[in-house]
Amino acid sequence: MSDLLSKDVRRIDAAALSNVLRRLAAQPAAPWLHSEVARRMAERLALIRLQPERIIDWWSFLGGSSAVLNAAYPKAQRIAVEPTEALLERSRQGNLRPWWSAWRPGAGRAEVVAEQAALPGHLQPAQLVWANMMLHAVEDPPALISRWQQSLSADGFVMFSCLGPDTLRELRSVYRRLGWPAPTIAFVDMHDLGDMLVQAGFADPVMDQETITLSWSDPRLALDELRSMGGNTLPERSAGLRTPRWKAGLEAELTTLKGGDGRFHLSFEIAYGHAFKALPRATSGGETSVSLDDMRSLLRSGRGAG
Repeated sequence: MSDLLSKDVRRIDAAALSNVLRRLAAQPAAPWLHSEVARRMAERLALIRLQPERIIDWWSFLGGSSAVLNAAYPKAQRIAVEPTEALLERSRQGNLRPWWSAWRPGAGRAEVVAEQAALPGHLQPAQLVWANMMLHAVEDPPALISRWQQSLSADGFVMFSCLGPDTLRELRSVYRRLGWPAPTIAFVDMHDLGDMLVQAGFADPVMDQETITLSWSDPRLALDELRSMGGNTLPERSAGLRTPRWKAGLEAELTTLKGGDGRFHLSFEIAYGHAFKALPRATSGGETSVSLDDMRSLLRSGRGAG
């Protein structure tokens, strides 16, 4: 595996991450890019035969996926897992409906759970763990992927997306040229993510990636949109508040990225992954133990047939 898996490389300032999540929780909606990636990821659900009865939607509000999940699986129970109290409240608000709207009990609603309480064994196993555009923000991806695996029933699968290492390569080049610390933490390569899935007990992971390029006419608009997506949680980032003079200098540097169309472009590498929970393996004595609930799930999905 590459050195991107090293915690020395992927160190994240926990206080900075907390501040970023608090700020994002106050936004009117999930970042536009997150919602667009959720739409694209949902198109891949057509490849999966299993119809989940329970879905765990990890970091639900910022993932912007409730609409696509409700459309894909209208009968499924959705559990929204959130990392902070502010985001818990946003997901709770998402369950509220105006008095005049068409409503039936449970329709489009989610059970809202704090991330620290969503431990394996504390929740009823799900058939799908969905995590849109959040895995790149955690310090220990292998530990979280293992936690997802333990949260799934025997027939369950995970589907996720996250930023890849080629994200904001243009902005990184500007920062390097100016001798500034990197503008983001290091992002994990999709092949390493596939290895993590196998090590966590998933079978035959399928990884894919694409590059989404956004463009702006004004660097101020770009910086505003980048801020709406997150923030720099790298411990080595420059300390202290930025001055208006520094911001004006950055905006001037960004104009050097303009293309022939008079706009400047920034790239976002999006990694997609999905994998099924590996079937139980027999012991050296030729026997294995499968719970009754897991056996029912295997038979229902057809994965238990020989």
